[in-house]
Amino acid sequence: MATKNTAHYFWLSVLLGTSLTAASAGAQEGSVEAGRTKSATCAACHGVDGNSVTPDWPMLAGQHAGYIVRQLEAFKNGERTNVTMKPFADMLSDQDMLDVAAYFEAQKPAPKGADPALVGLGQQIYRGGVPARGVAACIACHGPQGMGNPLASYPRISGQHAAYTTKQLNDFRGGDRRSDVDLNQMMRNVAGQLFDDEIKALASYMQGLN
Repeated sequence: MATKNTAHYFWLSVLLGTSLTAASAGAQEGSVEAGRTKSATCAACHGVDGNSVTPDWPMLAGQHAGYIVRQLEAFKNGERTNVTMKPFADMLSDQDMLDVAAYFEAQKPAPKGADPALVGLGQQIYRGGVPARGVAACIACHGPQGMGNPLASYPRISGQHAAYTTKQLNDFRGGDRRSDVDLNQMMRNVAGQLFDDEIKALASYMQGLN
């Protein structure tokens, strides 16, 4: 199992053109049971099962393990800044990251809904982009139901809190979030072309995907 996992992360790092610290050669496979214990400190914000009750804090239930590891590394190395997450990420070893990520990936996300008044615009941009401004359709990377693509490091965004997604898109747009360096600044390029009402509609639409 460890060999299979190492190979998986090796090819993921090749695809992304980067070296993933927690997925380096010899890293062990993440353990759901170990992650259950190690994630205890995460529960205060993200919920025991990764279903956070506060919309400002992201849902982690069902998120791809590789993506969670990559974000923890980003908080740890400074590519992504957050005064709350930084000290927690600093305490985690490579194996801790793999275990916590495996645990949250195994959890079932709680379904949510979208604001009916925003569905039309949100769906239009999600599925068709904004051709006039060169904005690619979100569906191309995140899939019809927002399940993402773990091999390409595209996260699952279905059911994510609209408030959290709105902030992340705004952070990408303003350059405050730069954790898309492995993807040629894809998210910064896309978000930079979106208007406030479009971001709000997209975030709501994504929240309603299940």
